[in-house]
Parts: sequence; C-alpha cells; structure tokens
Amino acid sequence: MNTRERFLRVFHYQSIDAVPNLEFGYWDETFLTWHRQGMPTHLVTHKEVEIYLGISYRGIVPINVGLFPPFETRVIHEDERHKLVIDSQGVKCEIKKDGTSSIPHFIEFPLKDRKSWEEFRKKLDANDPSRYPENWDFLKEEWEIRDYPLGINCGSLFGRLRDWMGFEGISYALYDEREWIEEMMEYLTEFHLKLIERAVQEIKLDYAAFWEDMAFRTAPMVSPKLFEELMVPRYKRITALLKKHGIDIVLVDCDGNINELVPLWLEAGVNLMFPLEVQGGSDPVKIREKFGKNVLLMGGVDKMALIKGREHIKKELQRLKPLVEEGGYIPHVDHRVPPDVSYADYLYYLEAKKDILGVG
Repeated sequence: MNTRERFLRVFHYQSIDAVPNLEFGYWDETFLTWHRQGMPTHLVTHKEVEIYLGISYRGIVPINVGLFPPFETRVIHEDERHKLVIDSQGVKCEIKKDGTSSIPHFIEFPLKDRKSWEEFRKKLDANDPSRYPENWDFLKEEWEIRDYPLGINCGSLFGRLRDWMGFEGISYALYDEREWIEEMMEYLTEFHLKLIERAVQEIKLDYAAFWEDMAFRTAPMVSPKLFEELMVPRYKRITALLKKHGIDIVLVDCDGNINELVPLWLEAGVNLMFPLEVQGGSDPVKIREKFGKNVLLMGGVDKMALIKGREHIKKELQRLKPLVEEGGYIPHVDHRVPPDVSYADYLYYLEAKKDILGVG
C-alpha cells in the first residue's frame, strides 16, 4: 500500500499493512538545535528534513484562501532586540529580531468595526482567478497519479476573524455586535464555498481541512451555545458540498482543549480532530472513549514525553497502541516539535513508532 491508500483505509476503519508515517512539523529553532546535535546542516526546510527522516507526505491543494493581496509588510521601528512591524495580515505587532518563534506582542488590529470591514473584505474576493495557480491543469495531471493523500483548505469561520480583530475585539463584538459577526461569518462561508467549488468538482480529493485555533487549555474561546448557533449551520453548508463530491474525511486544526466542541463539530460534518494537544486537555484516548468511532483522530503524541526522554516516549506510545489498533487514528506529535526535544531522542521516537505502533 502507498501512503494515500493507508490514509484512506485508516480513517474508514479498514485493514492496513502499516500506519501512515505522518508528522506535524517543527519550530524553526528546533532545526538550529538539531544541527548542533548532528543533523546534517544542509537540511534547512521542513520538506528536506522529512524526506531525510523518511516521513510521509500529506498534500493540500495550493489555492489561496487568505487575504489577497496581503497587506504590505513593513518595519515601523526597531531596536537591538525587537522590531515593530505591520505584518501581512495588517496587524501591528512587536517581534523578536533573533527569529525565535515566540508569540508576537500584538498592538493593533486592522478589523475594528463595520466601516473597516467594508474595505477589508475587498481582500477576500473568491472570484479573483489568481487564487488558483497558473499551472492548475498541469497539477491536475500530476495529482491523477499521486501516491499521497491530497486535501483542500476550507478556511476558517472564527480563527481568522480573531486574527484580524484580536481576541479582545472579537469577544466584545460577539456580545455587542453579534449581527455584524454573523454577517462576517456568512461572508466567509460564501467565500469558501465559491472558492473550493471548482477544485472539488475537478479533483478526486481525499480530505478537507478547516483551521480554527479557538480553544485555551481549559475551554473554548466561545461558548458551545454560540458555536452551535453561529458556526454549526455554516459548517454544514460547506461539508454538504464536500460530501456531494465524495469527501467524507473533514479535519479541523484546533489547539487547546476542544472537548466541548467535538460533538458540535461532529454534528456539523467535521469528523477528524487534529492535532490533539494532550497538555492542552485534548487526549485522543479520552476523546475516543467519549465519542466512539464517530470521531477520527490525528496527532495526540504528547510532546512532553519526547522532551522527557526515551522511557517516557516508549510509555506514551504504548499508551496509544490500543487506539492505533482500533483504527481511525494516525499518531504523531501533538504540535510542532520544540527545540527541547533532542535530535537523538526524536530519531528514537521515529523508530519506536515503527516498533510499537506499526508505523510504516
């Protein structure tokens, strides 16, 4: 079997010869640390590292679902340690100059009120032909003979609005200007439906993906009631289009504690939870126990086990073995691998995945 066949069979609870060997990625600082610890220094991109380590590929159709054109990135001020910038999302923020991946200090957001929305949404035009790559027909021919799973990005209803408004901004607006939030979510729903329609008609896709990042360590950023009222009906319209074209694996990328949102995503037709941050409260074993085989799972290997060393790695993988054997689950690290994980221990983890979990 190839990676595509394994991916599809795992998530349909069918027999496989091996579990797909997928991973989520790495922080930039991790590569700098690993170069000092013996990883070849010519490996500098995620793709190069994963090819070198024998990790399989999961593709996504290269359609631009973001702001287009993006805001002009520019530096407003800088000192020895920091830069004050306007980023590609139009957010004014302070970042470190050493390139470390810490969360920026956010200062000002571009989306403030209805007036700013009228101008802002011009960057979200689904009819712009440049959102599809120029070599689209060539890519379609390449995808006909692919041996890896290929998906489509269905965007976001909450997560991007939070990025553009700030958490405080969207939180106040949900209560003070709920109709406006609904209008924007409705606009985003129609935007994504129009944008993906061509792709789902022309390509045999294996999965679809939403991105939200709308949960803290203890709970979601919005109440389940608001989620059910504002988002579930709009998700359903998108997942209905996907289902019409044979796409029944629909993942959501959300960090933090997603437990209260899982049943609502399932109701909405989103059935694959990812990346399952264990320390954030999203344990794949407990989620499967609660929601059964209706929920599909990907990720969920506690990164803290990799930080603590080999005995903890082995124990963590053994904990997940029954879940792997049950099916509907692809194990990998529950977020990007941090620099606290040594290169030697990461290599051990990859080998232990093969030995304990039957990863191919």
